[in-house]
Formats: sequence, C-alpha cells, structure tokens
Amino acid sequence: MTNDEFRVLPLESTGDGAQQWEDSGSTVTRSVLDNGLRVITQKIPATRSLALSWWVGAGSRDEDQDSAGSTHFLEHLLFKGTARRSAFDIAQAFDAVGGESNAETGKEHTNYWARVLSDDTAMAIDVLGDMISGSLIDPEEFETERGVILDELAMSEDNPPEVVHEAYQLAVFGDNSLGRPVGGSQETIRSVKRDDVWDYYRRVYAPSSLIIAAAGDVNHDEIVEKVCRSLSGAWSEELSRAQSPRPRRSTQMTNSDEYQPERVTRYRHIEQAHVIVGGPSMRAGDDRRPVMSVLLSILGGSMSSRLFQEIREKRGLAYSTYAFDSAYSNAGAWGMYAGTSPERITEVEKLMLGELEKLAIYGPSEEELIRVRGQLRGGMALGLEDTLSRMSRLGRSELNGRYFTVDAALARIERVQAEDVRALAEELAGRSVFTEAKCSSCARERLECDCCSCARIFYGDL
Repeated sequence: MTNDEFRVLPLESTGDGAQQWEDSGSTVTRSVLDNGLRVITQKIPATRSLALSWWVGAGSRDEDQDSAGSTHFLEHLLFKGTARRSAFDIAQAFDAVGGESNAETGKEHTNYWARVLSDDTAMAIDVLGDMISGSLIDPEEFETERGVILDELAMSEDNPPEVVHEAYQLAVFGDNSLGRPVGGSQETIRSVKRDDVWDYYRRVYAPSSLIIAAAGDVNHDEIVEKVCRSLSGAWSEELSRAQSPRPRRSTQMTNSDEYQPERVTRYRHIEQAHVIVGGPSMRAGDDRRPVMSVLLSILGGSMSSRLFQEIREKRGLAYSTYAFDSAYSNAGAWGMYAGTSPERITEVEKLMLGELEKLAIYGPSEEELIRVRGQLRGGMALGLEDTLSRMSRLGRSELNGRYFTVDAALARIERVQAEDVRALAEELAGRSVFTEAKCSSCARERLECDCCSCARIFYGDL
C-alpha cells in the first residue's frame, strides 16, 4: 500500500491468519473470524495502557418513529447488570484499577469503551463482553433508567446550542430517523416498553454485528482469545456458528435535489440568539472529504479563520463562531454557527453568507491554504497522540470499510487546491438553511420583542 492509497477492509473471513500493515511506526492487525466477529488492533510502542472499544453498527437511524431513542436507552441499560455482575460491580471493576469506561450512541453506531493499564486488559474485556452478551435488562432497572434518560433529555433542552443543532438536523434531513435526535423525545421514552428494547437487543447484538478495536500496549492474538472467552458464556451457540459479518450500510448518496428548505419556528427563554447557516453536504466516504476539511478550517476552524476574525475579532458580535459538518454513510450536512445577541442576528447572518460567497467566487488565498494545511497536519498528529483517539479511528475505519494511514490522510490534504475549495463553496452556497434563535412568550416574528429576550428558530431558503 502506497501513501496515496487506502486499504479496503473486506468482510470475508481471514481464517486462522490476520491482515497486518504498518502505520507511522505502529502495527495494525485485523482479523475477521468465521463467526463474523471482527477484531482490529494497533500496537503503539512505549505505551503501558490500552483503549478498548466494542462497536455495534446500529444507532438511532435504525429506529422507527415510535421507537425513537431506544438504541440510546439500551446503551444505558447494558451498564445495569448481568447474570454475573450488578451495576455496582461493573462500575467498581474499572474504579478499582484507576481505569475508565463509558459508551456513546450515534446515529449509525453504538460504542462501548474502556481505558485501562495493559495489566488489566483481561478484566476490561471480560466486563465489557459480559455487558454486551449477558445483559438482563431488568424491569426494575429499566424503569429507574427511564427517569435518568428523561432528565438527560431535559438537560439537553436547557442547552440552546444543542437545541439549535438538533433543530438544524431536522430541517436538513427531514422528520425521519436521520433527522431526529439520537436520544428520542420525552414522549417516546415515556412510552417505550421493556420487551421492545429486549427484542431489539436480542435481534441486533450478536458476534456478526460486533467490532472490537483496541490501541496501545496490545497483543492481537490475546485480544482475540480473551474476547471470544468473554462472550462464550451467553453466546456459545452464536460463536460456534459460521456466518459473515453483517453487511455495512449503503453508501448510495440520497438525492439532495429533493431537499427543500423550510421555515420552522421554536421559542426559548434565553439571552442569546443562535444562528446556523448551511445545508446538505457530502457523505462520509466522499472522495472530496479532504476538500471539505480545508474549507471548514478556512471558514471557521480556528482563531485565525474567516468567521472568527470577521465576527468576533473585528466586530465583537459573538463569543463562539465556527463551521462544522455531519457526515453519515449516505448523507451529510454542513453549517456555520454563531451565538449572538438578538439585535445583531441579521448582521451576523450577512457576514456568514458574505464569507461563504467570497470563498465561492474568489477561493482561498495561497497563504490560507498553506496555513490550513499546517493546521490540519498538526491537528491530526496531535489528535492521535493518545490511545483513545487511535482506538476510535480503528473502529470508524472498520465501520466504513476503508483504512487510511496517517501519511495517506496527510497526502490527501496536501493535494487540495484553491480551485477545489472554491468549487465546493459554490456548490454548498447553492443550498442553505438559516436557523435563528429568538424568543418566546410573545411569539413575534421579529428580531426583538417588548417582553423579554427570546429564542426563535426558523429555517428557510435565503
């Protein structure tokens, strides 16, 4: 494999052997077992710890409207006890060795992870394997955790930037599983039944849907052996059954031409207005991802970016402003965000659109390109200094089916030219959603009201 190529990660069994390659002084090893289980590890020299993760290629996108939030609910419940361990036992196992463990639910995956000293690898694998394969989903614990999740959703509703981002996703993707929040809603969480979550758990969680990724002081063969042993109690039959890994998601891009901007209004009693300008973008595996990285960095990826300089430094209109994107297997969204005072919302919006328009017409300067290449190069290198980031990179690569070495990823960035960025900016400027947070009780459609500070969110074709 040359530095300019990516490695395809096939789903065919590797048998008794394993694939192996080098990446920046470390060794990556990958096995696909006959039962569909996938294990990918990266041995990093001079480390005494490891980060370990168990990935399931199922997230909130796999839910229907009535079951929205069930995947996240299940993630919580797997920490609540098995036939071998109570919830306290699970928590205590990692606390006793100074390690940490947690999980996250995304729209297309769920990830359970731990970071421990290498001497505690066997314990971490055993506990996580027991959680994933032997959860009881106890009815009493189920009801207790329902209250916890309802409070978590309430906490999110009290976070205006989070509210505006969720509203923005809904505007771009529509009222479907991709557009709705990962955690569901108060209504769906209150109505979900334990048996429904149990059925989902038994249907989705199996060796063929699991990816184990580990980075740090690892021995690949030992990881494979310990993982299989940890699952053998509850999943002995599944482990002995020959089967292929579950197919990866389709990467067929959804038809962005069907996207129609709309105006939706939400009201919140807050001090700031929160603005997002953006629209549909590209999928995760698009070959133009490096161009998007450069574009976002130029617009709002640092203190020297255009948005930060124009909106905050020169005019003092906002404390926080940045550019972002959300990429999934067959869809994506991008945007520019700022939090400002309600009376400045129009000015901030115009500045955002102005910077996008200038980039679409003139492209970036050579000086900007050089600075951003250095920024991305340094950010990537520094971001991969810890085992957690390396582990996450392995898991996401396995989910996507492609592995780029660090050198290959850097080479892609270096190949981005000014015209590439200008052309992409022109494309993105053709479709946009505007989101404004303004206020509440009077429900007026203007930037200020007489009664209070408000939050109004609307989306539209500008």
